[in-house]
Amino acid sequence: MLIAITREVSPAIANCELTHLEREPIDAARAAAQHHEYESCLEQLGCQVQRLPVEPTLPDSVFVEDAAIVLEEIAVITRPGAASRRPEIESVARALVVYRPLAFIESPGTLDGGDVLRLGKKLFVGLTQRTNQEGIRQLATLLAPFGYEVRAISIADCLHLKTAVTQVADDTLLINQDWIDASMFTGWKLIDVDAAEPFAANALLIGGAVIYPTTFSATRAKLERHKINVLPVEVSELGKAEGGVTCCSLIFSI
Repeated sequence: MLIAITREVSPAIANCELTHLEREPIDAARAAAQHHEYESCLEQLGCQVQRLPVEPTLPDSVFVEDAAIVLEEIAVITRPGAASRRPEIESVARALVVYRPLAFIESPGTLDGGDVLRLGKKLFVGLTQRTNQEGIRQLATLLAPFGYEVRAISIADCLHLKTAVTQVADDTLLINQDWIDASMFTGWKLIDVDAAEPFAANALLIGGAVIYPTTFSATRAKLERHKINVLPVEVSELGKAEGGVTCCSLIFSI
């Protein structure tokens, strides 16, 4: 069974942290409606959605992926790089302890789950404004007993590693090569985002389908030409908060 942990959109989402986007007005009600559509997509793909209560004072709390890395053996509770987001981890930890033993990233380490791309037994971790070397070192130490390799990777001009690259099939990655060194992914087939859609590399693979934003129509067409089964979802309001389709859920098997 697949579990998908989500959280309702905070009414304060307009006060979200921003790093690479200009602040725009965010319609919280519309964002909530789009998030419900996203949850429906998760259910359509076989996930049992476990929705956490809204956190009215935590603007970014809908983006639950940043609070944890969930593997078969363990869940690592992160220490987000933005101090305003650190209160989010308590409720995520309470939800996950039912399913996994927990480990924690400690100060001075910082780690956002959006910077972690798992490809089999390798975890690529972006070195960003939100994730530092100490956080990556701690993650490697915590996961070494389970046989995982943790590899740091530098990125430029975007918030998280998974803003620049995500998995869209068993052997294929969707990537913006302007923001990341593609040579790190030797052996993988690569689909480049459309040049006019630099933020289009964030996609969520579940089983044989990919949840993907409707915003990026040109890149979506490229995915479909590569026979990727795309399930489109409207997440434009969440995108104004630098959110993507990966960061709105924590998905794992039980």
